[in-house]
Amino acid sequence: MTALWTSADAAAATGGDTGQWEATGVSIDTRTLQAGDLFVALKAARDGHDFVVQALEAGAAAALVSHIPDGADPARCLLVEDVLTALEDLGRAARARTDARIAAITGSVGKTSAKEMLRAALTGQGRVHAAEASYNNHWGVPLTLARMPQDTEFGIFEIGMNHPGEIAPLAAQVQPHVALVTTVGTAHLEAFDDVDGIAREKAAIYSGLVSDAQCEPTAIVNADLPNTSILMDAARAHAARIHTFGEADGAGYHLKAATLHDDCTVVEATADRRSLLFKIQSPGRHFAANALGVLATAEAMGADPTLSMLGLSRWQPPAGRGTREALLLDAAMEDSVIFLIDDAFNANPTSMAASLDVLAAATPTDQIGRVAKGRRIAVLGEMLELGTEAARLHAQIADHPGIAQLDTVHCVGDLMHNLYTALPDHLRGRWVETAAELASDAHRLIDAGDVVLVKGSKGSQVSRVVDALRKLGHPRGQPDKAE
Repeated sequence: MTALWTSADAAAATGGDTGQWEATGVSIDTRTLQAGDLFVALKAARDGHDFVVQALEAGAAAALVSHIPDGADPARCLLVEDVLTALEDLGRAARARTDARIAAITGSVGKTSAKEMLRAALTGQGRVHAAEASYNNHWGVPLTLARMPQDTEFGIFEIGMNHPGEIAPLAAQVQPHVALVTTVGTAHLEAFDDVDGIAREKAAIYSGLVSDAQCEPTAIVNADLPNTSILMDAARAHAARIHTFGEADGAGYHLKAATLHDDCTVVEATADRRSLLFKIQSPGRHFAANALGVLATAEAMGADPTLSMLGLSRWQPPAGRGTREALLLDAAMEDSVIFLIDDAFNANPTSMAASLDVLAAATPTDQIGRVAKGRRIAVLGEMLELGTEAARLHAQIADHPGIAQLDTVHCVGDLMHNLYTALPDHLRGRWVETAAELASDAHRLIDAGDVVLVKGSKGSQVSRVVDALRKLGHPRGQPDKAE
């Protein structure tokens, strides 16, 4: 396998001291470390230096350390002053040595899905390197950069934030040719004065745009937002080209229609007077809007639009972000199925509204369960990091139009009690303080024919309800439709 980092290159990038070795990868976790990796001893919840010897014994080529732990071979340690700073240096060196076309993505909602959409769109059009999972913070971005092979042709980076001032430094490390902001919402509102403040922080991604012979600095802007003007101002300051997307009149990538089916979304759009028609293997109007932003990004990176649409047709949401699955409750009865929409990874008012729209458009199945009527059931956990507006924003969910199409809403957590009391009596299921309470009664919540949405911030732990529901049945694979 070709070396990703030689000891000489890594030492030159970081200013560190080491012996001779070659690394084929970069790891921060001994649980997923592969033989030949450079193990980076970051200090987080635990000090990575405590695992250096274990990493070397497991086959790590070397370890990036700020001191040599007892029992570690000094020749296999890249000794630096600060490990995180050295990881950033590795990332900058990786960025500098590649001729790849680079995209950076941020947004209050949908950045991980958009990153995976773009990966799918570009796959087959060149060598693609993209962030794993949601590696979008102060260590995830430089780690993804440090892992980028020199011969990468398309690089995709996700950039997140929790507080003001986080995005611009990460964008400066990535140096994207193209930058996309999916949307701006109330996520992390507790750290900002208002949503416009969040928009300004998201727009900081455009400050990292660079130009070279391959690609002009291009900003991709959502045209449908109350604060689109804030994004546009930043885009004009840093981009040579700007592409807009959305339903708004005049949007360059204009969404004409998004038809939701039980297992997919059919998207009709125009782009520079071209007609676009493609399918996404998951229901959701928000996926359609993101897909147009992704197509604009891919085209700005030099990709073929038709091949990009074909790639998007194979995309499905990452686990916990709207994945839909059929669960067979009784192996002896082929139609004893529930459809589970797992959106338990994260939540804010914008993504909550989008998920409720998906559930409202889903088709339950009648006459196959003990209840006879198939139901649309929502299990909703708290939306966290909303600051002083949290109680109001939770209660406001009751006003969402999709709520009227549901049969039962179960609520988890103290903040969700605000929604529970705002719901009409006939929609109130159970309110519980913890997800564990609902998980233990999962068998009482559902019946064959139901469509069940589980949605909440990761900290609400509603993924425990997802796990409990899965244990009640057997996966039947992706359904053609919910009949």
